Amino acid sequence: MKFAHHTADSGYIFGGYYDESDAYMVRRPDGMSDWLLLYTVSGGGYFQTPQGRKECTEGDVTLLRSGVPHQYGTMPGQRWRFFWSHFQGLPEIGYLPQVEVWNQSISSEYYRVRIGHAFRNLLHDSRERAGMWEFLCQNAIREVLLLSCESLHSPLDPRVQTALHWLTRHMAEDITVEELARSVALSPSRLSHLFKQETGLSILEYRNRMRIQQAALLIRHMKKTAGEAALEVGFSNYNHFSRLFKKQFSVCPKDYRP
Repeated sequence: MKFAHHTADSGYIFGGYYDESDAYMVRRPDGMSDWLLLYTVSGGGYFQTPQGRKECTEGDVTLLRSGVPHQYGTMPGQRWRFFWSHFQGLPEIGYLPQVEVWNQSISSEYYRVRIGHAFRNLLHDSRERAGMWEFLCQNAIREVLLLSCESLHSPLDPRVQTALHWLTRHMAEDITVEELARSVALSPSRLSHLFKQETGLSILEYRNRMRIQQAALLIRHMKKTAGEAALEVGFSNYNHFSRLFKKQFSVCPKDYRP
């Protein structure tokens, strides 16, 4: 199954989604004038370049440099389902290792969802070609590259990283440790231990710090009162909020005027 968009004079960005058997293979002995970015949804493929062979599996982002002779295709005995896009170079490439083929496994489910959405947006905008389509497509590619770079450099266990994303999305809600643990398929005690080991804070301490930081921004930039900010970030007890705020900023929230 193939969905693609490309015309010879169409500009610099085009892409598609492929579902290929192990008969699929592309060979370009002279390389390409542009870059190729892929995201493997399921199955597996490979890239062969003068530097060697790289294999990509579910959840991998793969970037092939411009000008590199290559061959790529589906791994034997598999189907390869993947998004792809050809594009001209962008500055964000400079954040990544300078190799012929760079392949990064995306372990965070949250990042995987965002990357999938970015590619779907890219396909839509490159086909529709409304006013600002090229800039929107560039932004989608930038998002994929930056999320991949974040995955490359993140020192956190992917389960803790997923828990952090969950806490961020539900910051103002009273999420229990049990609910958080279920979201990453760990027991509450195991997640609590791993979270403290990786971040240096307990789950409750991390959430409170995040809430207090957000409250400070609301007070400073949105002119919220201390009470309004406390409620908005999830504190029902103002005295508790005030104690935590003073501990973090060395001043009571009603006197916070940075």
